[in-house]
Amino acid sequence: MPVATFQTGSQNLSIEITHRISHHFAMKRLWFSPALILIAGIIFQGCTKSAPIAPPAAAATAAFPGLPTKAQPRLQTIKLWIGEQEMVTELALTQEQEMTGMMFRTNMGPNEGMLFVFPEPTQASFWMMNTYLPLSAAYVSPDGVIQELHDFKPLDTNAVIAATANILYVLEAPKDWFKTNNIKPGTVITSESGPLSKIFVRR
Repeated sequence: MPVATFQTGSQNLSIEITHRISHHFAMKRLWFSPALILIAGIIFQGCTKSAPIAPPAAAATAAFPGLPTKAQPRLQTIKLWIGEQEMVTELALTQEQEMTGMMFRTNMGPNEGMLFVFPEPTQASFWMMNTYLPLSAAYVSPDGVIQELHDFKPLDTNAVIAATANILYVLEAPKDWFKTNNIKPGTVITSESGPLSKIFVRR
């Protein structure tokens, strides 16, 4: 199976590349079996791409029994600069880390975040299934430039889909963090080891 290697500082992290869809529900990504695709098709029947709506919590839990059931431990971190603002950011790199994201967590530091690193540009789509903290998220292009900013309400199951399919990173932060720090689309994100494009390298 193909493997993407992401180099972060002096460490190498490898994740397997599997078939992935462009929806990253519950601040994470889901992988569908044919049976789940059929169920999802029934749930989403009548919904259009321009107005996607995630299923209610009960329906989603029944349709996607593989959803995480508890918070994950603190992940490996990296220091980011969003414009001139510094943030210590956890790295969600593997399938399990992406699927779990901030699910079930009850606290987040004022200058902490979680960076989702996808294996290829995609039309990112997030919702807040089992996510109790109010969050804001930046949808970021492969060159590390913020393209879109979105706010999320706890437990909101309405998906927020990116306007383009050119999103390689999503950075979660405490709600209104970007607004409070005057961060807008067009702001460049870099790391303590250089540009994101130089840190996360597919091999």
